[in-house]
Amino acid sequence: MIDRLRTTVLATLLLLAACAEPAAPPPRTATLPPRPVSPPVENRPGLANVLGQTAGTLQAQFGRADLDIVEGYARKLQFANATCVLDAYLYPPARGGEAVVTHVDTRLPDGRDYDAASCVAALMRRAPTP
Repeated sequence: MIDRLRTTVLATLLLLAACAEPAAPPPRTATLPPRPVSPPVENRPGLANVLGQTAGTLQAQFGRADLDIVEGYARKLQFANATCVLDAYLYPPARGGEAVVTHVDTRLPDGRDYDAASCVAALMRRAPTP
């Protein structure tokens, strides 16, 4: 009789456990991963006015950016005119501080490659806009 009672109690507990709702997963929080080591600043001729510069310095030289995208710790500023398009990639220094340009890509408005130094020179002639 005791065995039958134990079996009945155990079966009842198993049935109740099967009806219980599963535990909800813990809420996810959006946090940035640890800051990666920023890429080294390139050393390309004719780009001293761009490489290693801050966003404020670039905008003082070229005017307001035509495109400003932030992804995590990285920032991309794009400047364009009828001659060329310059994409400047900014990353914060490893020891912290304001992000600086570590890499640039340049192209013609139709997408073909264009000399970076020539593009910087063409964009410096562009009238700055506040």
